[in-house]
Amino acid sequence: MSARFAGSCVVTIALLCGSCIARGDSPAPKAAEGDWTMPSGDYASTRFSPLAQINGTNVGKLAVAFTFDTGVNRGQEAAPIVVGDTMYIVTPYPNVLYALDLSKPGAPLKWKYEPHPEAAAQGVACCDVINRGAVYWQGKVFINTLDGNTVGVDAATGKQLWKTRLGDINKGESITMAPLVVKGKVLVGNSGGEFGVRGWIAALDAATGKIAWKAFNTGPDKDVLIGPAFKPFYPSDRGTDLGVASWPPEAWKIGGGAVWGWISYDPQLDLIYYGTANPGPWNADQRPGDNKWTSGMFARDPDTGQARWFYQFSPHDLHDYDAINESILLDMPVNGVRRKVLLRAERNGFFYVMDRATGQVLSADPYGFVNSILRIDLKSGRAIYNPAMQPKAGRVTRHICPASPGAKDWNPSAFSPRTGLVYIPHINLCMDEEPSEVNYIAGTPYVGMDERMYAGPGGNRGVVTAWNPVLRKAAWEIKEDLPVWSGALATAGDLVFYGTMDGWFKAVDARTGALKWKFKTGSGIIGQPVSYRGPDGRQYIAVLSGVGGWAGAIVVGNLDPRDATGASGFVNATRDLKDKTGPGGTLYVFALPQ
Repeated sequence: MSARFAGSCVVTIALLCGSCIARGDSPAPKAAEGDWTMPSGDYASTRFSPLAQINGTNVGKLAVAFTFDTGVNRGQEAAPIVVGDTMYIVTPYPNVLYALDLSKPGAPLKWKYEPHPEAAAQGVACCDVINRGAVYWQGKVFINTLDGNTVGVDAATGKQLWKTRLGDINKGESITMAPLVVKGKVLVGNSGGEFGVRGWIAALDAATGKIAWKAFNTGPDKDVLIGPAFKPFYPSDRGTDLGVASWPPEAWKIGGGAVWGWISYDPQLDLIYYGTANPGPWNADQRPGDNKWTSGMFARDPDTGQARWFYQFSPHDLHDYDAINESILLDMPVNGVRRKVLLRAERNGFFYVMDRATGQVLSADPYGFVNSILRIDLKSGRAIYNPAMQPKAGRVTRHICPASPGAKDWNPSAFSPRTGLVYIPHINLCMDEEPSEVNYIAGTPYVGMDERMYAGPGGNRGVVTAWNPVLRKAAWEIKEDLPVWSGALATAGDLVFYGTMDGWFKAVDARTGALKWKFKTGSGIIGQPVSYRGPDGRQYIAVLSGVGGWAGAIVVGNLDPRDATGASGFVNATRDLKDKTGPGGTLYVFALPQ
């Protein structure tokens, strides 16, 4: 999407009749020249392409237009970025940034930029050495490196413009998220909740790389940038220095709450929205209290970083339910009244519709199997935990659903204004848990929980759900054998694209879920598909293939499938993955035959 159009409006949907699904009554922001400048596609995080050349009648003819080997066979979670005649790809560690020339056959290399991150950063990456993508803004490309740096690169030449260190790998900090540029500020957060880091989000001047503001997610109000403008909807989030008072003494300093997921921006309200990750350690007995401001989301002023409101999805998080998932910004009817809302398929298994001006929860419904939380109390906003599923020292608590990766992990949903549906790529896993006492040592794991994950009800480990946010129920659902760890893409051709961990790239009908096309790539797909218009005027679909991440750790880490606790218990759920796919690192780009 052209930078001048990115986020220029918020998608709206309207309910046409009581029995039909929500349908778009205005288009998503149009992608100028078919560009795709940020992983989310737009500031509203719809991941919707208005291109319709590829549709349900011809998608069966889709074929490979070209491929590109990244040279890094680790988890490929990034979204390709396209501006004009150039595609930009950032790899997992060592975070090489490639620029490909789309105006020439085979898209040859224009240039590459190598940031040379510190090798020691690989040791503090909890869940593979992944990177979730670059962002383009006004002639510059911005990337994050695993060792805690943000870099500005000249988009035309690949020359480094500036490099700013934000994280400290000696404390266990890394950066894996994709940055976002809002009003000339590059927004970045840290990873490392499993190492007892203190979570933060920072804004850098896009021209110079200088830090404009930095807000922590634990600690006193002055550090969290909570001031007079902070007006949370629920009383439990009101008070002075709750980021200290809701923790044991000094525990907030190593309390997690990292920012490794997605940021959305509403230019009308002039607010950014982002989620905060799990508190540390996972053993909740060691941190009595609500543990603010973790496992929730902030709305902030992008100019100053000052907090406007906060909502906590999982107070005193019991199960590692990081709240870092994407927020899709829509205007839609709620009980017959049009509201400015944000939609979240949250890790705790509930689909939230929230007022994005105030932080009020308007509805919250399970979109998968959930027994760890009984319900969301709309009056207080609090999750009502199931006492039978709370981990206790000295016992194994069995069949907790969803497991720690949640009903959906980081991999983003997509929204189509044509159908009014949210397309959720997610997982169906449960787990057994047993907490243990853990001590904090800087730069080492700070978890205190043994886990074993396995398939949830039905035996399938993955799901793609089309969710109607107005009717508050699923329109259709696809069950997949393996966890679905890729992002989703919706297009104006009424198609939804996603990948599977055994390497299939699929297109399904956006209205019915019927399979329309599939292609077997060389490795499992955990990347984010995008669509763009090439210099030749044709529509293309692009995705990176390369298994990895937390779900694919058994393959890229060559872990022993007999170790049920490997990769924090994920190995037990994907013992067979080595038999279905191998490591990879290839870009695949598809188009219709000429």
